[in-house]
Amino acid sequence: MSTEIHLNTPLKTEDLEKLNVGDKVLITGTVYTARDAAHKRLVELLDAGKELPFDIRGQIIYYVGPAPAPPGKPIGSAGPTTSYRMDPYAPILMDAGLKGMVGKGPRGQGVIDSMVKNKAVYFAAIGGAAVVIAQSVKEAKIIAYEELGAEAIRELKVVDFPVFVANDTKGNDIYKIGVEKYAR
Repeated sequence: MSTEIHLNTPLKTEDLEKLNVGDKVLITGTVYTARDAAHKRLVELLDAGKELPFDIRGQIIYYVGPAPAPPGKPIGSAGPTTSYRMDPYAPILMDAGLKGMVGKGPRGQGVIDSMVKNKAVYFAAIGGAAVVIAQSVKEAKIIAYEELGAEAIRELKVVDFPVFVANDTKGNDIYKIGVEKYAR
């Protein structure tokens, strides 16, 4: 049976080390959005020794390209995108201080190894729950790369943003565990 845990951003290593795959987590605080095009630009900034558009230390990046906000709402439907496209960039961002990632689907071994090294976690958001996820977003504003449209980097203020731990700081992988469990 998984546990329900409340986390606030910025994330702290000691809180992340207590998490286990399968734990239900409700995140409150600031979460940043970014997909592959934005990740490429962030890594280019780091490679050039330049500052990122936000302080990445202890933060979470949500892999999402949200739909336009309907009247009176801060954001439209905001379901996760497939995470493996960010795998080439994730270890570099974790080395810079990123502590959490939210998306869907499994991660490569290099990313899992980097999570162990950097004491970071990967959270899975439920793909079919895009509208429910959007309800936890209380504010949203573009902070970088507006020209990327839906893929611009947004700063989200969230309350009880629902996710599950897919990869913990110990190298456990819910996608491997699930396959092994049901293969028996």
